Amino acid sequence: MTIPPVRPITLTDIQEARERIARTVVRTPLVRLELGPEFPDIRLKLENLQPINAYKLRGAANAVALLPVSERARGVWTISAGNAGQGVAYAARQAGVPCSVVVIETAPAAKVDRMRALGAKLFPVPYEVAWKALDDRAFPGVEGTFVHPFDDHNFIAGHATMGLEILEDAPDTAAVIASIGGGGLITGVGSALKALRPEIKIWGVEPETAAPMSLSLVAGSPQEFKDWKASFVDGAGGQSVFPRMWERMKPIIDGSLVVSLEETRKAMRLMAEKARVIAEGAGALPLAAALTGKAGPGPIVCIVSGGNVDLKKFCELINL
Repeated sequence: MTIPPVRPITLTDIQEARERIARTVVRTPLVRLELGPEFPDIRLKLENLQPINAYKLRGAANAVALLPVSERARGVWTISAGNAGQGVAYAARQAGVPCSVVVIETAPAAKVDRMRALGAKLFPVPYEVAWKALDDRAFPGVEGTFVHPFDDHNFIAGHATMGLEILEDAPDTAAVIASIGGGGLITGVGSALKALRPEIKIWGVEPETAAPMSLSLVAGSPQEFKDWKASFVDGAGGQSVFPRMWERMKPIIDGSLVVSLEETRKAMRLMAEKARVIAEGAGALPLAAALTGKAGPGPIVCIVSGGNVDLKKFCELINL
């Protein structure tokens, strides 16, 4: 398989993607989190309100819309812990295209059930197998066009549409924080913001149990996170930084913060209490990072990337 070289996401790419996906995605609200004068000025970009309760629909809708007619009958497939799978399945169903998902077997039941309900054929595998398949861009027995869940130009251009909305709703933004899993979200949003307002700081955030981007920034090259551990933050924190994603992220991000699982749980609870927002672990990482003060006084936009968490599990986590 010939993989096209990495190239920058241009404003034209982003504006065209915005028009292409307008009927599929929600223009999500940006709300202020009222915490008091001793805290940074924080706004929440509520991507948990997308039809699949996660931002991945933006990229998936753009990627599926750009599928050549000749390839549609063969269908599409992706690899996912749940949100990318839901995004591709939702967009594929709307386009009348078959969809398969190689799904990490520890994915929350809520995400698995939603993918199945959207008509996706599921292939459950261990995390290590899925991560290798991401690198290989292949999996035995799965047919169709592969839509990479983060290292895909069209996918990233779809995510970048969020950056346009952030600047329209909060032109005074000083910093944006996004969770890093594969790196597609921060690459997209960062590309839009740096093109229009290069002075805005773009911060990544990872959980302490899986923080390869922070390691990579210190080392100056893409690294593997050797002490990787699975946690309830299943939508962020990879085992390694893919070299192509390092190439995409390095010119755009200003730094990557690391937060504890305890800080993440507290951020989930705080959003539920103060804003009545249900965020999954990865969706709460940016708020946890903003509350450390390391991203400055604000205004900070925290991207609530998703809310796909089993409600029983959510209640257990916020009651700890």
